[in-house]
Amino acid sequence: MNHSTTERYNLILASTSQSRRVLLERLGLTFKTVAPMIDETPRLNELPENLVVRLAEAKARAGATHHPTSLIIASDQVAYIDGQILGKPHTRDRAIAQLELVSGRKLSFYNGLCLLNASTGNIELACITYQVHFRSLTRLAIEGYVDREPAFDSAGSFKSEGLGIALFQRLEGDDPTALIGLPLIQLISMLERAGISPLTT
Repeated sequence: MNHSTTERYNLILASTSQSRRVLLERLGLTFKTVAPMIDETPRLNELPENLVVRLAEAKARAGATHHPTSLIIASDQVAYIDGQILGKPHTRDRAIAQLELVSGRKLSFYNGLCLLNASTGNIELACITYQVHFRSLTRLAIEGYVDREPAFDSAGSFKSEGLGIALFQRLEGDDPTALIGLPLIQLISMLERAGISPLTT
C-alpha cells in the first residue's frame, strides 16, 4: 500500500461473518470490522444476482455512515436451486433437509461484492457465481456430516473449508473463496484500482 493511500483511508469490512474476516486476513491488510444493520428481505421476484449486489451495496453504505473517509468492503451470498433461495438452516432438521434437497444435484452460489470509497462516493459492484455439484448422499451420510460439523449458520448447510468437502463431486467456478463468502480474486482487483495492493503493502 502506498503511503498516500495508507494515510487517507482506513479499510473497513462491513460484516460480522467470521469466515469473511478470516478470508480478508489472508491478504495481510490492516482492517476493522463493523456490523451493517440492514433489511436483507428479498424483493418480490428479485433475481438472486440482483439481490446479492443490492445487499452488498446496502451493507457498504451502512458501514460508511460511521466511517466517512474509509474504503468499505461488503459482500452478500445466497445459495439457489429450483428457483428458490436457500438461507441459513439454523437447526439440525433444516440442515438435513437442505442437504437432502441438493444430494446428487448442482447448487449455485451468488456473491455480491462491493468496494465503496466513502470519501469520494466511488463504488464498484460485482456478482461472482460458483457452483457445487454434490455427491449422491445417503441419509446416514448427511446426518453424520451435520453432527460432526453443524454448519447451521451457512447457506447450503456445509463448510467447504472443512469436512464439507466430502459432500462434493466437483466444484465449478473461477474463485474458490467465493464459495466461502468473500471473492478475494475480484476484491484484489478492486483494491488495486483503489490504490491498494496486497503484494506491495
